Amino acid sequence: MRSRPRECDKEVVVDLACGMAVLRGANVFVQGIMAAPTSVHTGDQVSVYADLNGECRKGLTQKFTGHKMFVGNGVAHVGRDEIFCSSEGLSGVGIRMTQPVFEAPSLDQVLPAQVFPQNLPSIVCGRVLDPQPGETILDMCAAPGGKTVHIATLMQNKGRVVALDKTPQKLARVEKNAANWGITIIETYSGDSRKALDDQAAISGGPPYPSCSFDRILLDAPCSALGQRPASRNRMKLSELMSYSVYQRKLFSKAVELLKPGGVLVFSTCTVTREENEGQVGWALQTFPNLCLLTQDPHIGGIGLPGEGLSEGDRCKVQRFDPSVLTPDTQTPDTDTIGFFIAKFQKTS
Repeated sequence: MRSRPRECDKEVVVDLACGMAVLRGANVFVQGIMAAPTSVHTGDQVSVYADLNGECRKGLTQKFTGHKMFVGNGVAHVGRDEIFCSSEGLSGVGIRMTQPVFEAPSLDQVLPAQVFPQNLPSIVCGRVLDPQPGETILDMCAAPGGKTVHIATLMQNKGRVVALDKTPQKLARVEKNAANWGITIIETYSGDSRKALDDQAAISGGPPYPSCSFDRILLDAPCSALGQRPASRNRMKLSELMSYSVYQRKLFSKAVELLKPGGVLVFSTCTVTREENEGQVGWALQTFPNLCLLTQDPHIGGIGLPGEGLSEGDRCKVQRFDPSVLTPDTQTPDTDTIGFFIAKFQKTS
């Protein structure tokens, strides 16, 4: 096992989101830097710390004594004065990580036309949807577009993929990813997918759309994201945690209406709670008698958890990737991925 990198004298503090991204293989972008000593110049070796409680004052020059976590060493691509004293609004990489605590490889700008990095469960999600050339597909919560591009690729760039997301800036990433891969069948539209249904609308162009418009729908739902790893902590309140399942059901209901009879709906999350996963499947089967649960291919994750109204057969049809589940013999994660959940439905009528 690799030993922990030795910390440098010059300490740079970044915000928590930036620190967690570094643990997953990212470099430090200028926008995430909160504090650095005045002696930091371009080319310097620095140690990077994540501010765990959001207490570091922007531009601090003294050593930060708050609750922080070491995430690795790197080389400064810009000096402190350029970060905090420039009027040009710097962006881009501020620190290139050379010794991260976790050896997660950064694939940023590595063969972008040939390599598209994705988590294993995300890849499985696209395969489970099984989109076919010539079909009309809806990705209800598309950004940043990894699954969207994968879907279009599996369709051999033939057909139509409608990508919806509430945030226009995130849709720009979908468009960039599609352009990098030469994909031309993806249409991006900014909007709330809960308002994507209107029987007086046309199927062409942007939302809303009439019912029974899509052959397949991917609902990679907004969730509590408790499956993302590595991560140091989560400050989410219980009320916020409980709100996700309510929001997901509103999206799911619209998805069922937008799906053609015989069409396929894949529901997925990157979290591990029963309420957002098995609980949603149980609710869907009880609420929509015209839905049936399908067996997934490939199925390389674990089966669903007991309870939540699911039979043993239904539990075997969903797949759960849960790194908190350890194998009895080695006490290592049963599936060494992010936490993820996938369910596949078919609309019978």
